[in-house]
Amino acid sequence: MNSQNSNGPSRILVLAGLGRSLINFRGPLIKALCEAGVDVHAAAPELTSNPDVVKKLTEWGVTCQNVSLQRAGINPLYDLRSLLSVYCLIRSINPDAVLGYTIKPVIYGTLAAWLARVPHRFVLITGLGYAFTGEATGKRKLVQKIARSLYSLGLARAKRVFFQNPDDEALFRHLGLMPENVPSTLVNGSGIDLSQFKKTPLPNEPLVFLLIARLLGDKGIREYVAAAKQVRDQYPDVAFRLVGDVDDNPDSVDTYEIAQWQRDGNIEYLGRLEDVRSAIANCSVYVLPSYREGTPRTVLEAMAMGRAIITTDAPGCRETVVNGDNGFLVPVKSVKELVAAMKRLIEEPALVTRMGERSRQIAEEKYDVHKVNRVMLGAMGV
Repeated sequence: MNSQNSNGPSRILVLAGLGRSLINFRGPLIKALCEAGVDVHAAAPELTSNPDVVKKLTEWGVTCQNVSLQRAGINPLYDLRSLLSVYCLIRSINPDAVLGYTIKPVIYGTLAAWLARVPHRFVLITGLGYAFTGEATGKRKLVQKIARSLYSLGLARAKRVFFQNPDDEALFRHLGLMPENVPSTLVNGSGIDLSQFKKTPLPNEPLVFLLIARLLGDKGIREYVAAAKQVRDQYPDVAFRLVGDVDDNPDSVDTYEIAQWQRDGNIEYLGRLEDVRSAIANCSVYVLPSYREGTPRTVLEAMAMGRAIITTDAPGCRETVVNGDNGFLVPVKSVKELVAAMKRLIEEPALVTRMGERSRQIAEEKYDVHKVNRVMLGAMGV
């Protein structure tokens, strides 16, 4: 495919809230755009101060830019500055397409692109986060109301919206957050590079459970820890590992809690890892008790490496598991059901092997990043 021979974009700005996500989550898509002949610019806050990310992007032919954009917070002055910063960046690059993902790049990237008269304005909804999950009371209710209003403002000016699961697409339509005339395309998450995440042999007994996530309450971190305690009371040899970092999100787990979990001895906390493959290779079962996702990238990584999955029957998560086939689905916030699923895998180790095999097969059939990118590039006219 070559965009120079079509009516699709010839120069695109990919706008992110976090620099390293341009490689970790959007890398194969950006690379595919470059290979299709599109002039790709990438922008994120303090991007050029991350030399490893810049080096890799530059090698692909991407031009890297900084942009003033807060990932979290609802300060109107900061947000106005973000909008102005993105607008000025767009005017300096003069792209004919902008693709934003995560809430602030989606809203302010799309609004700024519309103000700058960029013809192709694309949005990728990768998950709904703090503004849509949990009990909507107090501050969260205010954040939710503001976020939905801003989404509505931005998405009304989008040319196409990509969703990573059907529940998010249905919810946005139901809430009227995007006009009926704005088309949407459903894709199977961000996809997974099956050559990078290869099937690896299972470690020897006893079982090792693993959770990789930003340390937010809505990721089900506390339910995982509570389940670990109950399981280890009966099976003390079973290990529970946790990978991730604290976040500036209001829902973040604090360092005191993590220290307490480590003192209790039920959790092995590995901190934040740049490359999670070794952690997945050394686990038997991958667990994500999240309340809601776009499509959870870490689950796809674990599936590609041949691991049984325990996750929740929640939007985004439920798409990755056929219950009883490549893992188990449990209700959101149910420590009891989480424990039951874990115990079944401990007591029936043959399931761990069989489900891991199926996970890899599903990853190949449904989540191959090249298949996902072909859908996205085709919908973008590239």
